[in-house]
Amino acid sequence: MIKKFEGILPALVTPLENDNVTVKKDAVKELVDMHLDQGANGFYIIGGTGESIVLNREQREAMCEYCVEAVDGRKPIINHIAAVNMPEAIELAKHAEKVGCDAIAAIPPVFFKYSEDDLFNYYKKLADSVSIPVMIYYHPAAQSSMTADLIARIYEIDNVTGVKWSSNNYYEMMKLKDKTHGEMNIINGPDELLVSGLAAGADAGIGSTYNIMLPEFVKIYNCYKNGNMTEALATQIKVNRVIDLLIKNMLIPSVKYAVGLMGIDVGNATFPMKQNELGANTAFEQALYDLGWTPDGRVL
Repeated sequence: MIKKFEGILPALVTPLENDNVTVKKDAVKELVDMHLDQGANGFYIIGGTGESIVLNREQREAMCEYCVEAVDGRKPIINHIAAVNMPEAIELAKHAEKVGCDAIAAIPPVFFKYSEDDLFNYYKKLADSVSIPVMIYYHPAAQSSMTADLIARIYEIDNVTGVKWSSNNYYEMMKLKDKTHGEMNIINGPDELLVSGLAAGADAGIGSTYNIMLPEFVKIYNCYKNGNMTEALATQIKVNRVIDLLIKNMLIPSVKYAVGLMGIDVGNATFPMKQNELGANTAFEQALYDLGWTPDGRVL
């Protein structure tokens, strides 16, 4: 039986040099070590937060290799490998397996409307290309047609073991949990709804803002698991104030900026997303501090 991913897994930002192209190896190592010190249970790389499909194959393979080297087997790594074309997704999947990732994940094909059979066949082809676990990445912005029924059907494919659930429809999540007899590894996606996801049956959480508030999300998870719902909810409300600020300032650029305030220069988001000069966005910095956020990843 394949072990489920549990706990809190930051969806890592992809550090970039000043050229906005080269992956910054030293920053990857610093980021991984910081999160391990803060209690990360694993890592999710090159997903939406990691800017995935807007990076080229060389960038994605470099980020994958740097993460595997930095983690050095201490915790599991899930590598998001979806690409805008199937052959590249398969090559990225094979590369992830070759260098030592523990699982791959993929959003379904984007832009075109695909049938349920099309989506089933997509995950079947991916799963046939590797022997490590495959996770569905369900995000309504990618394909709104992925119901609990469809995901449960895809789960029947050998090698498909879980889903990253980046939807706020927890009714469907509970249906999925029921349809798969509690066996499917369901990981909550929306950072602002971690408590809700855990209550609906999620085994773990993956999130963007875990990059800058990991200790708080570890606290939410542990409080929930220990039955301390009052503190879990109070902590969720506290981090949600920061999340609201990050969203208003464009999520990925503002998360990268805040990581810089923590002492790790991860560069800018990929152009044409907002380009920040560290130390220049004083209004945003002050707003963060006013909400109680600290550069050690806590919210007071």
